[in-house]
Amino acid sequence: MTRMKLQALRSAVRSGALDTVLVALPDPFGRLVGKRFRADYFLDSVAEHGTHGCNYLLTVNLEMDPLDGFKVANWDAGFGDFALRPDLDTLRVLPWQPGAALVLCDHVKHDGTLVAESPRSVLRRQLERLAPQRWTCYCASELEFYLFNQTYHSAFASGYRDLQPSSDYRIDYHLMQPTRDEPLMRAIRNGMVAAGVPIESSKGEWSRGQHEINFTYAEPLEMADRHVLFKQGVKEIADQQGKSVSFMPKYAPSEAGNSCHIHISLWGGGRNLFWEQRGTRHAARGTGEKSALRPRPSALGSPLFRQFLGGLLKYSPELCLFFAPTINSYKRYQPGSWAPTRLAWAADNRTVGYRVVGEGGAFRIENRMPGADANPYLAFAAMLAAGLAGVTEDLDCGEEYLGNAYVDARLPRLPNSLRDAADLLERSKFARAAFGDAVVEFYVHHARLEQQAFSDAVTDWERARYFERI
Repeated sequence: MTRMKLQALRSAVRSGALDTVLVALPDPFGRLVGKRFRADYFLDSVAEHGTHGCNYLLTVNLEMDPLDGFKVANWDAGFGDFALRPDLDTLRVLPWQPGAALVLCDHVKHDGTLVAESPRSVLRRQLERLAPQRWTCYCASELEFYLFNQTYHSAFASGYRDLQPSSDYRIDYHLMQPTRDEPLMRAIRNGMVAAGVPIESSKGEWSRGQHEINFTYAEPLEMADRHVLFKQGVKEIADQQGKSVSFMPKYAPSEAGNSCHIHISLWGGGRNLFWEQRGTRHAARGTGEKSALRPRPSALGSPLFRQFLGGLLKYSPELCLFFAPTINSYKRYQPGSWAPTRLAWAADNRTVGYRVVGEGGAFRIENRMPGADANPYLAFAAMLAAGLAGVTEDLDCGEEYLGNAYVDARLPRLPNSLRDAADLLERSKFARAAFGDAVVEFYVHHARLEQQAFSDAVTDWERARYFERI
């Protein structure tokens, strides 16, 4: 069983195969929050009429502390409820939770309108802009994570110190050491497919205990729904096997970060509108055997592709908060780290922010900036907004970059910190026009409060440096 219709759910409930429905909502951090319902009650009431949840879910931090200064929900207004309206197209079985199904919801006000600040609403607004052109967007997340031999409980009890990665050395493309993890990885791959999250492959990544799983592409809302369910499910399946995983962007200074590369293309009339081959050439400087030897288009991509990519290059710095939403996000951006530090584009070059890959129907843009902490609804919305602005403004992406972008000081640098990214988003006239003032101010305020919490904290680094010697 994968995706379900209500009639299939009724049949499964009557047979006793299912007895619980999780009604879930992605929060500003991309976490799933919600309730568990008896399946018969869900069918009798919630499926048609929805349910409700305290509106403070939009304005808490990761510790679930209610935060001040938000307009959408606050103490002065009494922290009332928002309606949670099930999107029945997302109903599916959760194979790793016995007897359980899940449905995702939209955040809705009492008048029936979507709550603009809610992540699903932010993405829906950008998708509406594709309809007049009859364009369809396809995208795919590419998530990395670390697997540890400790349980979540023992990792917490140890203060997350002395964690043991599941492999003893770096395992990028290795087949032997990842075999240790195959019982878990197989359970993840098969469980996700059974839950309606199609998986293409899994592989060892660059660092010790690091893995990557690739999804099959889909339209953005569907892809974002799969993404958040995947992160939730991977953690739950790992926990069931006495392991823990982390999607933290940079868990250790000496190890590679966890990325969330995002692949995107626009389609219309049954074809990839980004692709257009116009003669061939060889690159002056290659980035590897394939790119150096393979004939390449003399002007990569269609005019629409070049406009879309031009918008991404122009507006990505202002929208970086949607790609890198936490304090830890900016620790990824280190030279030689496999995460970009400079904004440029190139074909099959892993040192730039935007890598162009594939050909024909598979021709697409890969955004290498987001970390695995990115909220996919916001990251996809940001890419659509910036790319479509490039089309509207008739921008061009310019010449392909050739070389090592890490060492080229001429290229624009990505923001250095959460504070810098929040400042750029707050000042962005483009972002306010694309998303609305309320959305911009909401996510800027979240970032400012997270920055303040970090600034107020006393870290292990400070104790080791100052306790005795200052």
